[in-house]
Amino acid sequence: SGDALIAAAQQQDLVKVEALLKAGTPVDSASAYGATALFFAVDKGNVELVKLLLEAGADVNVTDTFYKASALGWSLSKMQGSPSHREIALLLLERGAGPAEVAFGIGTANGDLELVKAALATGEVTVEARRSALQGLEGGVTQGENEAIIALLSKDLPTEPEEDEVVKIELSAEDRARYVGEYSNADIGMKIKVFVEGDGLKAQATGQPSFSLIPVGTDAFRAIEAGGLDLAFSGRGGIIERFQLTQSDQQFLFVRGKPETKEEVVAAPPLPAMIRGSAKPWPSFRGANASGIGDGQGVPTEWNGEKGTNIRWKTAIPGIALSSPVIWGDRVFVTTATSATADDTFRTGLYGDVDSVEDDSVHIWRVYALDKASGEILWQHDASQGRPKVKRHMKSSHANSSPAVNEKYLVVLFPSEGLFCYDHDGNLLWKRDLGVLGSGWFFDASYEWGFAASPILHEGRVIVQADIYSGSFIAAWDLATGEPAWRTERDEIPTWSTPTILPAKEGGGAEIVTNGKTVRGYDAATGKELWTLTPNSEVVVGTPVVADGLAYVTGGYPPARPIYAIRAGGRGDLSLSGEAESSDQIVWRHERGGTYIPTPIVYEGILYMLHNSGRLVAYDAKSGEQLYRKRVGKADSFSGSPVAADGRLFFTTETGITFVVRSGKLYGEVARNELGEVVMTTPAISDGLMVIRAMDHVYGIGIEKKTVSEEAAPTGSD
Repeated sequence: SGDALIAAAQQQDLVKVEALLKAGTPVDSASAYGATALFFAVDKGNVELVKLLLEAGADVNVTDTFYKASALGWSLSKMQGSPSHREIALLLLERGAGPAEVAFGIGTANGDLELVKAALATGEVTVEARRSALQGLEGGVTQGENEAIIALLSKDLPTEPEEDEVVKIELSAEDRARYVGEYSNADIGMKIKVFVEGDGLKAQATGQPSFSLIPVGTDAFRAIEAGGLDLAFSGRGGIIERFQLTQSDQQFLFVRGKPETKEEVVAAPPLPAMIRGSAKPWPSFRGANASGIGDGQGVPTEWNGEKGTNIRWKTAIPGIALSSPVIWGDRVFVTTATSATADDTFRTGLYGDVDSVEDDSVHIWRVYALDKASGEILWQHDASQGRPKVKRHMKSSHANSSPAVNEKYLVVLFPSEGLFCYDHDGNLLWKRDLGVLGSGWFFDASYEWGFAASPILHEGRVIVQADIYSGSFIAAWDLATGEPAWRTERDEIPTWSTPTILPAKEGGGAEIVTNGKTVRGYDAATGKELWTLTPNSEVVVGTPVVADGLAYVTGGYPPARPIYAIRAGGRGDLSLSGEAESSDQIVWRHERGGTYIPTPIVYEGILYMLHNSGRLVAYDAKSGEQLYRKRVGKADSFSGSPVAADGRLFFTTETGITFVVRSGKLYGEVARNELGEVVMTTPAISDGLMVIRAMDHVYGIGIEKKTVSEEAAPTGSD
C-alpha cells in the first residue's frame, strides 16, 4: 500500500521499497501531508534510495501540502556539509526538478560550479538571474571556482536585458533611503539589515553574507544570489514599515525596528516589597494548576551562580533531564535519566533540526528527594533500568515529565517505562505500564523526540494526557491504588502539553483543558469529551493556563498560531466562524501571536506571552488588548516557562540567565542573574526559595548568603 511504501522510505528500507514497487504500489503515493517516498528519501540523504525511486518514475517536482517544499528545495536546504544531499540535488536537477533558480543562486553564492551548470542545464534560469549573479560575483573577491562561474555566466550573455524579459527599474538616492533599516522576525529569531552600497541596495541577515536587492516592481525586490528570495515592502503613509520575504513558497514577515515611545520610557512605580508569608507547596509543573505564581514566598530578585550570591545550596544530579522540580513540605523532588555511555548530546539555541539522538545504551530512570533547606539528597530510587524504547531529540531527554505531589503521594511519569507512585519517604506504592509512548515529528514518524506531558493530580486521581504517533489518549487512575478510573481515546497527533483543570462553572463540573491540534475540554469526573476548538498549530507544547474562570490556550507553529481565551461550560464545536473574534464561549481570540514552547502566564490581570526568541508580548487578560511588545535579552533562546512572584516576572534563558521584569502595563527590567549553567526547565518557588533545575545541578536560591564550599554528590541508596 501507499502507507507501507512511505513508511519503508522513512525507515530507508531499500529492499522493502523495491518489493512494494514491483508489487504495483504507485511510486507517487502521498502521505497525509502530500509528501511522497521521494521526499523522505531526499530528507534522509539516501542516494541509492533516491535513484531507485527516480528509476521507478517518481515525480521530481512533488511539493508537500504543509511546508510547501519541493524535493529539490529540501535537498538544497540540507546540502551544507552533506555531500549526499548535494549529490541528490544534482540528480534531481538532471531530471528537471525545480526551482532551478534557487539551486542556481546557492551555487553562485557558494562557488559551486557543478551545481551552477546543472541549474543552467534545466533552461529555467533567466537571463536576468544570470546577469544579477554575474554582477555580484564580479563585485567580490574571486577564488576557487568563482572565476570559472564568471566565465560560464559571461558566455553568450546579452549585454542588455530583452524587453520582454525584465523591466529595468532605477532607484534614486531618495528612493533607496526609504528602505534602509533593521527588520526582524521574532518567530524565527532573525534580523535583516537593509543598507545602501554604491548605487544599489543590499541586505544582510545577522551572521550571514550580504546580498544585492534588485528592484523588480513597486516596492518589490529579488535577491538572486541568496537563493531566489523575494522581498515585498509595505507601510502606511508612504513610510516603509515591513517586508514580506518569500522563498520556495514560504513566507515570513519582517517588521522594521521602531524607537521607544514616550509611554515606554515613563518612570515606573517602585517595586513592591518581597513578602515572606507562610510556606506554600509547588505541587506540579509550574506550581498549583500550572499558574506559575509564587506570591508571598519571599524569593530573591538577584543572584549569581559563579560567585555564590544568594545561592543557598547546589546539588549535583547526574544524567540529562528537562523535568522541572516540585516542592512539598521540607522536600524537593526531581527526576533524571542516565546513560551507560554518558551520552550527553545536547544542543541549545534557536534551530529547526528534527534529528534524534542515537543512544540505545542501558539507561537508569531515577527519582530524588532533596532536603529543601540544605539540598542534601535524602533518598534516591531507580524506577526503571533498560534500553530506551524510543529516541530523544537533541534538545530533549528521557526524563521530560515533571513529577506531581500532594500531602501524601508523589507521582512520577517516565513515559515508556511507566507511571510510578511513591510516598514521601520513597516507598513505591504502585506502578502502571502505559505502553510505548512514542512522540516526534508529525511529518515523519521515524524522527522521535521524546514524550514531555506531565501528570496532574485532581480530586484523588492522577491524570495523564498521552498524545503519541498512534493511539493517543487521556486517562485517570485512582491516586491511592493506581486502579483505572477512566480512559478516553483522542484523535490527536503527538503533542508535548500538560492538561490543566478549569474550575467548574456554576451548575457544572470541573473541566480538563487539553492543548493539541484540536483544543479540547473534558469532564474531569468521567473523561467525557465536552467541546472542541480549531484551528491550532500542528505542533503544540505550551500548557493551557487558567485565571478568573478563563482558560488561555496558545500554539506557535504553523499552520495556525492562535491565542484563545475560553470560558468554562462550553459544549460541542466552539470553533469561530468567518471573521468572528469572539462568541459566548470564546471571550477573545488572536489569529496570530501564540507561543511555541514556553507556557504563557496570567499575573495581576495581564497575559504574558514569551516566545522562544525572547519576544515578550503583554495583553489585557480580559479583553485581549495588546499592552506592550518588548525583547527580553538579546539573541537568547527560551524553553523554560515564566514564573511570577511579588510583582516580578522571571524569564530564564537556555544559557541560564534569568531576567527579572516588573509586572504591569509598563515593561521594566529589574535584574539580570547568571547561573553559569544550561537551564531548560521552569523554576519552583516556595518558602523563601527559588529552586532551579539546571543541566548538572539543582540550585536552591534564597536571600540568605552562603558560600558553596562543596557540591553535594549523589548519595544514598534504595
